[in-house]
Amino acid sequence: MTNNGEIIAKRAYPSPNPAIRLFEITYLSQGLRIKGLLAEPKAEGTYDGFLYLRGGMQSIGMVRASRIAQFAAQGFVVFAPYYRGNRGGEGRDEFAGADRYDAVYAVDVLKQFCNDHIHVFGFSRGGIMALWTAILRKDITSVVTWAGVSDATATYWERTDMRRMMKRVIGGTPNRVPEAYDARTPLFEVEHITAPVLIIHGYRDENVDIEHARQLAFFLEDANKTYETWYEQDYAHQYPPAKNRETVRALCQWMKQQ
Repeated sequence: MTNNGEIIAKRAYPSPNPAIRLFEITYLSQGLRIKGLLAEPKAEGTYDGFLYLRGGMQSIGMVRASRIAQFAAQGFVVFAPYYRGNRGGEGRDEFAGADRYDAVYAVDVLKQFCNDHIHVFGFSRGGIMALWTAILRKDITSVVTWAGVSDATATYWERTDMRRMMKRVIGGTPNRVPEAYDARTPLFEVEHITAPVLIIHGYRDENVDIEHARQLAFFLEDANKTYETWYEQDYAHQYPPAKNRETVRALCQWMKQQ
């Protein structure tokens, strides 16, 4: 039996930042070969691990080298899985179905390059992946979900542009297969999260409604979990560049304090 999280290939990848080394990694998850991008500071030292969970589906929201390097420059070893079925990875992307294990086992990849502190970050669709990772693992130091999805059913109704894809991947509409949507929704399992959670969201987000953040806060509160919310009155799904950089620095600072 193959080992989950085992690295089977590693190749250098062009880095946009001279202080950061990048590698494309192929690792095993449930017997499938999954690919992802690893970024590490060139400066000697031991760094916390940062699991970057991308948004989107297939080519939409794909991992960008510049974004990964931006987080690594804050003093982390960053690993960003592409998820199954993407960029030559085996299997098929299931929008937080079995592909959640690609995130779960990516932690084992990361541990081969960093110290014991593993922080999980999810943007947009990555939010649902980050929450599942924190539910299924007890060795997570902190979780940040930024403009994160927390409810698969709500996503179906909100995103008319994603409905065909979700129906195909999930096996029908929420009216026809409600249990398949519930099984992807981490809200019902947050009592298993042991790490503190930071929720970042803009009120003007039209891709992922702020209700996803509010619901997550409500369920965490109900389960008596440690969490914090950073809601922004004037921002949408993508923050403008200066605000984005400021938020990246602030959330990295928050992670290091946990």
